[in-house]
Amino acid sequence: MHEHDLTRLAQQIKQWGYELGFAAVGIGDCELNSAETGLIAWLAQGFHGEMDYMAVHGVKRSRPAVLVPGTLRIISARLDYFPPAAADPHAMLSDADAAYVSRYALGRDYHKVLRNRLQTLAEKITAEVGEHHFRVFTDSAPVLEVELATKSGLGWRGKHTLLLNRQHGSWFFLGEIYTDLPLPVDAPEAGHCGSCEACLDICPTQAIVAPYHLDARRCISYLTIELKGSIPLELRPLLGNRIYGCDDCQLVCPWNRFAQTATLPDFGVRNGLDSARLADLFFWSEADFNERLAGSPIRRIGHERWLRNIAVALGNASRSPEIVSALGSRLEHPSALVREHVAWALEQQQTAP
Repeated sequence: MHEHDLTRLAQQIKQWGYELGFAAVGIGDCELNSAETGLIAWLAQGFHGEMDYMAVHGVKRSRPAVLVPGTLRIISARLDYFPPAAADPHAMLSDADAAYVSRYALGRDYHKVLRNRLQTLAEKITAEVGEHHFRVFTDSAPVLEVELATKSGLGWRGKHTLLLNRQHGSWFFLGEIYTDLPLPVDAPEAGHCGSCEACLDICPTQAIVAPYHLDARRCISYLTIELKGSIPLELRPLLGNRIYGCDDCQLVCPWNRFAQTATLPDFGVRNGLDSARLADLFFWSEADFNERLAGSPIRRIGHERWLRNIAVALGNASRSPEIVSALGSRLEHPSALVREHVAWALEQQQTAP
């Protein structure tokens, strides 16, 4: 294709993306040398914790053409997810007996929603130019999403390591299409965090150890979602009532004053998880969990870790006979992991003021 045709195609791709519900689409190249240096150092420090796949894939993350041979460009897309009718997250976090679920997990699993739209976008490109080599990614392969989105002009990396955009804050998902089409690239955006370190200051576990550096082993999202075993004793009180993920660094970010809410109904609140009570969720059987959370990203942690997380939150909740009774109902649970966290929570309840 001639340069003029490629420029026109790039503009058309962005328009198609907008029509498919994406807030923005950008195009970047594959050069990630500086990011690779940072990735290697991060892995060497062990900041990835039990996420062994981060180390196994190694530099495939920073070398798109190694992951998908022939790749010349990355088409990055941004999709807003903040549910428009959700209960106030600040109010939920301040209510010790409420269950706080990260805003991204209140609706449908974003993987399928995002992947289907990216696949449709790629197929539109095929219909326009004929067969081309491409592959779609939605947080399911070794991809440096934030770095690629930064290179494609969708925003800049904030000090909490998430992508930030002046018009949309950070409440959005990212997805990519790796392609062999030599499309014109967009200019990256300069950072706009300035001297602000609100995200570092607010982090309950101080997981953001320095600007742009996250120790996942301390991150509540890692502890409640990725970690398969026991949550470290010293960190349990710091989880508060957060049972799946953590949004504190986003809630405090000044740029999220400009964030947009989701336009897709897929990300609307399901099962009342924006205002649920800890004790109520703790009584869900495994069948309840699997049925009610079908199609939710939460389901992937399984019922055992669901109970583990809620047990910790109940231990941090206000002292009450109802909570002690709820915890007591799981004292003989078949899982040693659940029993351990229930015993800890009961001890916390007994020593609470």
